[in-house]
Amino acid sequence: MGAIKTGSSEIQRIGYLPSGDYQLDLEVFLIEELRRRVDSAKLRAPQRIEFYQLICVSEGTCVHTVDFKPVRCEPGTLLMLRPAQAQQFGAETDWNGWIVIFRPEFLLPLKTDGVLSDMKMTVDLEALPNALQLNEDEAQALASTMMQMHRDTASPASSDLHNLLRHQLYALLLRLKIFHGQEEARKGTTSATLTRFKRFQLLVERNFSQWHQVADYAKVIGCSEKSLNRAVSDTVGMTAKVFIASRINLEAKRLLAHTAMPIGLISDQVGFDEATNFVKFFKREVGCSPGDFRRQYAGSRQGRDG
Repeated sequence: MGAIKTGSSEIQRIGYLPSGDYQLDLEVFLIEELRRRVDSAKLRAPQRIEFYQLICVSEGTCVHTVDFKPVRCEPGTLLMLRPAQAQQFGAETDWNGWIVIFRPEFLLPLKTDGVLSDMKMTVDLEALPNALQLNEDEAQALASTMMQMHRDTASPASSDLHNLLRHQLYALLLRLKIFHGQEEARKGTTSATLTRFKRFQLLVERNFSQWHQVADYAKVIGCSEKSLNRAVSDTVGMTAKVFIASRINLEAKRLLAHTAMPIGLISDQVGFDEATNFVKFFKREVGCSPGDFRRQYAGSRQGRDG
């Protein structure tokens, strides 16, 4: 894991760059090893990752910031981060756990027939939340899998080892899918409601810059706006309109924090015909103007780096 510089005015991008002669597309190691690898100031700086990352906290507590939102972590907390997401490790150093990072292409099957293709269809990484709180047994099951994967990565790289690690990763992700489904069931979310929300979530991810109205999504899903709002509210506790607005603002925040792109161009990127309308929208939803957000974020970053 290494940094790729993108310019002094931008957040650092972290690409998958294993050290030494490591040849695998997946790494598994303890957080304490990450601290030995990376300077503490660099580790605490905001980062935009270009790989998938799982963090399973096993001891201690910390606050990990994901896409500008702090997440309090304790033993059993599982964080799932995706390419293009922003993260920031907290200042705490008295916690530990396993971290798994892998290239997006590592999930692609080596061949198009047989079990691997079937397995790939059952794992929807975008449907998993950024954070899950696991019970003791669930956390132990994940930690055991990660520990075994860590041992296996120490073997000489080969196609057989890649296949083994890929199977282990799929098994781990399927466990997370099951745990997440059980958590939703405990909250009383029905299968039909969850299915409708997941369709909406995927459509928002693909179309948020073009479709800003709930009606656009309800039409494609084939339900009323009222039914869609109910499904979103039951699953994540907000209306469909707020969910769409949150995704638009998240993209705007990423562009403001990660790049030096002009605000007018950012406005175009997130689907506004006029920059003034985007500024009004952002200020209403976030509480400050895009320019103020960029300055505040840059100022806080410089303070941490200084």
